[in-house]
Amino acid sequence: MITSALSGPRVCVLKADGTNCEIETVHAFNLAGGRAEVVPMNFLRSGAVRLADFDALALPGGFSYGDDVVSGKVMAIELVSFLADALADFVAARKPVLGICNGFQVLVRTGLLPFGRLGAMQATLALNARGRFECRWVRLAASGSSPLVQGLPERLELPLAHGEGRFFADASTLAAIEAQGLVALRYVDAEGHSTAHYPENPNGAAHAIAGLADPSGRILGLMPHPERFVSRFQHPAWRLRPLDKEPDGLAFFRQVLSLA
Repeated sequence: MITSALSGPRVCVLKADGTNCEIETVHAFNLAGGRAEVVPMNFLRSGAVRLADFDALALPGGFSYGDDVVSGKVMAIELVSFLADALADFVAARKPVLGICNGFQVLVRTGLLPFGRLGAMQATLALNARGRFECRWVRLAASGSSPLVQGLPERLELPLAHGEGRFFADASTLAAIEAQGLVALRYVDAEGHSTAHYPENPNGAAHAIAGLADPSGRILGLMPHPERFVSRFQHPAWRLRPLDKEPDGLAFFRQVLSLA
C-alpha cells in the first residue's frame, strides 16, 4: 500500500488488478491538500484496511481486471458482493466518492450512480459509438447542484482515454436523471453548447453526459481524467494559458477534499 506523509483528509484510492491511474490520482489529491493512499482491493476484502477509516473514496482509471466481461463489471461485483455494508455505511456517512473513467464505470455498475441505489444498476457505459478507443482533449460544461461541481469552472477542458464511455440509459431513466439535475458534466462544442456530434462528443453519449452525481451530490463519476491536468504544463497549449489560471483538473480534487 502506497501512503502519503501529508496531512489533510485521508483518501482511499482503491486499486484492483489492471487499475493504472492510482499514482496520478494520489498525486492529484496530495497537491490539493489531501492525504491519499493506494489501497489494494484485497486489503479491504481481508479486513487489513477498513474503508471507515478514510474520509473520502476514489476509484481511479484503468482497466480493472482487464475489463473482462465489460468495463468495471468485476470490480463492481466485488464491491456489491463483499463490501456492500462497508460501502453503504461510507455513503450513509455522507463521505465523498469520486470515480474517474473506469471508476465511473464501476460506480454505474454498482448502482451508486445515477440514483444512489447500491446493487440496482440502471444505466451503462457502452462501447464508443465509433467502435474504437478515443484519446483526446474535450471541452466540458459543469452543471447541476452537486457540491462536488460547484467550485468548478463553468467551462473546462480535460483529456480522456477510453473505449467504453458512451453513457446509455432508457428514455425514462434519462428523463429522471434530467429532472433530478444529476448531470454534472456535459460534452460541449467551442461555443459551449452540449452536443451529440463527433469529436466534441467523442463516444456518442446520450444527452452529451460526461459525468454524473447522485441525488446526495456527494458521489461523482466522470469519463475524462482530471488527474491528468493538475499542472499547467500538461495542457497541449500551456504556453497560451494565463500564468495564474489553475489547471482545470485540480478543482475536482479540491472539491472532494472540501466535503471530506
